[in-house]
Amino acid sequence: MIDFSLPEETRLLVDTVRRFVETEVQPLEDVVEQTAKVPADVLAVTKAKAQKLGLYAMNMPADVGGGGLTCVEHCLVEEEFGKTSDALIRRVFGQVYPMLMACKGDQVERYLLPTVKGDKICAMAITEPGAGSDAASISTTAHLDGDQWVLNGTKHFISDGDIADYIILMAMTDKDKRARGGITLFLVDRATAGFKVARTQPMMGHRGYGHAELSFEDCRIPKAAVLGEVGGGFKLIMQSVLQIRLAHIGARAVGMAQRALEMMRRHAGERRQFGQLIGDFQMVQKLIADSATEIFGVKMMVMNAAWDIDQGKDARDKVSMIKVAASEMQGRVVDRAIQVFGGMGFSKDLPLERMYRDARVTRIYDGTSEIHRMLVARSTIKNGLQL
Repeated sequence: MIDFSLPEETRLLVDTVRRFVETEVQPLEDVVEQTAKVPADVLAVTKAKAQKLGLYAMNMPADVGGGGLTCVEHCLVEEEFGKTSDALIRRVFGQVYPMLMACKGDQVERYLLPTVKGDKICAMAITEPGAGSDAASISTTAHLDGDQWVLNGTKHFISDGDIADYIILMAMTDKDKRARGGITLFLVDRATAGFKVARTQPMMGHRGYGHAELSFEDCRIPKAAVLGEVGGGFKLIMQSVLQIRLAHIGARAVGMAQRALEMMRRHAGERRQFGQLIGDFQMVQKLIADSATEIFGVKMMVMNAAWDIDQGKDARDKVSMIKVAASEMQGRVVDRAIQVFGGMGFSKDLPLERMYRDARVTRIYDGTSEIHRMLVARSTIKNGLQL
């Protein structure tokens, strides 16, 4: 017998996050969308409330001040986060990268703990103009000169890169080894000479936080600024990216789609056309039924992969499947919701217009749908379907 029930404490946590998102966070969405900023005064109050409830940096271990959640719990929480905007998730609940657990020595007090506490903002700088899904093809370099590393290169589309207190930078330290040991992660302070924010890049969606182009020109950092081990950067990223991808794309896509479906459901039961509720029209019913079915399917995929990760199993193939299924399901459900609402769905009076734009990028970042389909196909051809 398989027991799919949740422990009482987990249900209470999810209910707490759900109420907080609905009452404290969603009301801020309009001002963020209109101004492209999260108001500092309101943010300070809302963030403090989240921290008091233990809702900040929940993806991090408890022994460093995080929530200490299992992967299943983390995904259930991220599902609720998906019901609001990415900018507000970052500012209110924290964007803390798990690879920071590789901090050692002075790095723990300087970077890890302040970030978990919400006192510092970190940005992850991997993507380059010539290296997107193929992270191993980066051209940013780092070479050792005495007791300093010298960095040169350009990164772009770096979320929070314009305001981050420090950057986790991926750079090539041995071109001959590439991903197998030629890539290293570095911790780079914002004030470091030679590092600058070249520009912020306007985006189709995800308003409220910056997406920056960063340049590093003969940028010198201490020898001890390596995160993890020299040559271990790609491995460290791969160890962390599965749960990030599963939670931030898979679970959040389920959450956004659930919100869109709930809006559809209510509207179908209230809106009248041609003398009857539009929910009585079979074509509207199909839009709702297809959405409910797809959401259920993807949520089960997310929970299954999260459980595998908690059991120490290799979930790479499943997460790639989820990356494709979740991102594409999310776009379809929000599109259907706009169709059900008609002209109002297309207007900025409802959050659906914003959700539609925000959803589009999930098929691109963290590896495009095409890349993940290729990975799934290669693995399936080689090993068969491993469930």
